[in-house]
Order: sequence, then structure tokens, then C-alpha cells
Amino acid sequence: MQKKRRLEMSLPRQLSDNLVLRSAKTEEDVERVAEFNGSIHGPGVEPLTRNLYLHHPNTEWDDLLFVEDESTGSIVSSLCLIPWIWRFEGVDLRVGEMGIVGTHKYYRRQGLVRTQVEVFKQRLTEGDYLLSQIQGIPYYYRQFGYEYALPLEGGLRLEARHAPDGKEEGFQFVRATLEDIPLLQRLYDEAMTDLDFHAVRDDEIWSYLLHYTKETEMERETWIVRNGQNDSVDYFSLPKHHFGEELTVNEVSRLSFAAAQAVLSFLRKRVEGESTPAVRLCLPESTTLMQLARALGAYDLGTYAWQIYLPDTVALLSALTPVFEKRLARSPFAGLTQDVELNFYRSVAQMRFVEGALKSVDWIDQADDPVLNSPPKRFIPLVLGDKTWRQIADETPDFSVPRASRMLVETLFPLVEAYIYTVY
Repeated sequence: MQKKRRLEMSLPRQLSDNLVLRSAKTEEDVERVAEFNGSIHGPGVEPLTRNLYLHHPNTEWDDLLFVEDESTGSIVSSLCLIPWIWRFEGVDLRVGEMGIVGTHKYYRRQGLVRTQVEVFKQRLTEGDYLLSQIQGIPYYYRQFGYEYALPLEGGLRLEARHAPDGKEEGFQFVRATLEDIPLLQRLYDEAMTDLDFHAVRDDEIWSYLLHYTKETEMERETWIVRNGQNDSVDYFSLPKHHFGEELTVNEVSRLSFAAAQAVLSFLRKRVEGESTPAVRLCLPESTTLMQLARALGAYDLGTYAWQIYLPDTVALLSALTPVFEKRLARSPFAGLTQDVELNFYRSVAQMRFVEGALKSVDWIDQADDPVLNSPPKRFIPLVLGDKTWRQIADETPDFSVPRASRMLVETLFPLVEAYIYTVY
């Protein structure tokens, strides 16, 4: 099915005598970029690219960027924008992932990625995206304004011998099918109420996950857990491709203690049958499965993080108005009337509160009495609830909060529980 395209187009763009930057316009373009991505990133990325841009409900061809060498007709570099919706304490935010970034080895160090990132950021602005994220390689994306925030991967490792044995009796484990989508959607929504920050899904995304991830880098098994009365209990997912040598669980719904024991027992048998050394849990800390695994002696593998970019800090703060107002209302600052100035050194954002309501957020010329001083990128983990101001100050000498403002900053920017399950 043909995707809608933007009216305002800035491409194609001639980069040199031979190189031109384009975006996908036809299914043939998608196929060519998919083939290129497979040659750069591995065979599973070719069908991933193809399925994302031919079958995912949220993508647009125009967001699949590539550089073509007109002298050979070959694609030599590419990246794409993948749309998400993230929900932050009840507020839905448009998020644009920068994905599948790669350049042919003979065309590197010519600024091709940088030029595509410029167009990508233009697309973020045009599309009213409030955040952008990438799972990319360490450090590289800092040059484009990205900062680490929100947990990604990591988790716990539980040795097979420490998992419960025989506890799966009385439970049934069956692979999920398209017919299970209403159940999966309900279980997912229930589980997400335990998180302050999570990805939003609908039936179309579930359909994509169950049908179009096969033989791609995102392929996974989704298992339904049923009790002895054949009632649906829960689900969990096992990705085929992941970091580490363990059998990995990368998604789970709410589990009772008995169901969590049954799942670990099921995974123990699976591990022993596949001669895999252990189970790895890449899940939110609050899940029953993580708590049980810790109690059984699982050890921490550490946690990586998403790399996040804010296209417009003021726009994000404005969108989070309901969040800030709720936080104030249940705090000693209920009814606050104050101009809250955030000093980013080269710019200042002002949040104007009147009787507890956030009336406006604007850029202003200078800070007279800032509640915090922050390098722009170091504000990202604070506003997203990934770190406290004290944690950031310990790591960043030029981040500071005056003593008189610390309670207010802690009220407006507390830690939250966040975990982002994939939508593709």
C-alpha cells in the first residue's frame, strides 16, 4: 500500500558531481535501500527495512533517506526515521527514531551521515516530533546532540540451575497468533500502567510484530501463558537476535508469583534443551519476573541506555504541562505562582506558573534567578526522569541547582520508572 507523502519536499539534493541525497518514492526505492542495508548490517536487516517501510502502519516512504552515486547507480549511504508514540505519565509524545544508519566503506568520512542527519532533523521539526532516539554505537551520536537517557538492554542473568524446576505444571505455554491480538493488547495495556514512561501500541502494531518480524533482526517468539483451567494468564517474548549468549526475555506482561515461577521453570527446560548457560531478563525492574530472579540469585549485567535528542526543549516542556501541574498539585508547591527559569548557558527557558497552572513556556533572553544551570544535553536525563539533579551534578561540574531551588527542582523533575518495549 502506498504511503502518504509530505507536500513540502527538500529532496533530491545534489551533494557532489556524482552523489545525490534522495528519499524513497516507490516500492523499488524501498527494495534498493533494503538490499543496501542488508549488505552493510547483515542479512536480517534487509527484510527488516523492507517490512518496516512496506508494512508497518506508522512509517512513510519519504522518511527513508539514501545517498546514491549516480555514476554507478548504487546506494552508498542511508538512514531512516521510524515513528513511535511514547506515553509519559499520561501524555502522548511523538518520537522519531533514527534507525539503520550505514555508509559503504569506500564512501565514509565524506559527511554523508551528517548531511542526512540535517534532513532527518528537519523532518522531526516538520512532523512535530518532541523526542528522537537511537540505539546506536557509543559516543558517535553525541556529535548530533544525542545524550544517554532511559534504560535499554542490560538486565539480569539467572543461571539455569537457580531457576525453579517443575513449577510449570498446571500451566500451558502456546505460541501467540494473530487471533490473540485483542488479548495481547489488553495485557500490554495493563502492564504499562505500572510504568511512568512507555511505548504505545495498538492492534496494527501487534499485527506487525506477530507477522512481519519473521526472519528479520527483530524476530521473536511471543508465548501465551494459560493456567490449568485454560484461562489466559499472561505472555512473554523471546527475541531470536540479542546481545549475549543467554536465552533472553525482552517483554513480559504482569505475572502472578505462581505464573512467574512457571515461566522461569519453562525457560529452564528450554535452556537445558538448547545447552544455553543461562536466562537473561531485559525487563523493567518492577516486573515480578525481575524481582523473583533477583531473589533466586540473578546478578546484574548493567544497563545500556537509549540516546535521546530534543528537537525543541520548550516544545517538550509545553507538551508536558499536565505532568508538571499534577506534580505540583500533590506537593508542598501546590498553587505555585512563579517564573521558573532554566539556564542552559546559551539559552534560557522560562516556565510561567500561576496558581499551580503552567501558563506558558518560552525562550527568554537571560536568566535573572534560575532554578538550575545545565549544559543543554545534560538536561535530557533530568526532564525524562532518568536521573536526579544530584546524580547529574556529581557527573557534570557545570550543572548546578541553588540550595533554595532544590526542593522545587526535585518536585518538577523526579525519577520515573521507564521502559520502552519495541513497536517493530
